[in-house]
Amino acid sequence: MLVITEALGGVLEFIAKGGPILLFIAGLTFIMWTLIFERIWFYKGALNKMVSGTLDAWEARAERKSWNARQIRFAMISRVSERINQNLDLLGTCVALCPLLGLLGTVYGMIEVFGTLAATGGGDAKALAAGVSKATIPTMAGMVAALSGVFGSTLVNRTAQRENQLLEDHLTMDH
Repeated sequence: MLVITEALGGVLEFIAKGGPILLFIAGLTFIMWTLIFERIWFYKGALNKMVSGTLDAWEARAERKSWNARQIRFAMISRVSERINQNLDLLGTCVALCPLLGLLGTVYGMIEVFGTLAATGGGDAKALAAGVSKATIPTMAGMVAALSGVFGSTLVNRTAQRENQLLEDHLTMDH
């Protein structure tokens, strides 16, 4: 229990040094990684059942060469592809917002630095250092969150492309 209390104290101290924007970055990072894990879970679980059902429905067709069959194939692929690509745009938006929130934290911290300069005339180095800390920590946090999101997002996007291609390859128009 003491370890959890110490860890929580360290997190609260970090947030106090970095300013309130860190809470927004943490929330956005949580949402981003929730989306990444949800997509991975979907690709490893429910997608297999969906693809199997689509393949079974396609294989049950007597003919697969006519214009109508091509349109039905296209519709089947589109339905599954829509589910495969679900939330990928939202995930990309979260990744792009992380560094922007970090920059917002930088501006917030610099405003504090300028406020301290105006109030003290630049004589209070400790107060200036606190403002500079509030300016740099959110930038770092936003960049770290974005970098981690880029790796997760790349994994999910590649998996989505591969699954879309595999589905198209399996729905053959052979007879």
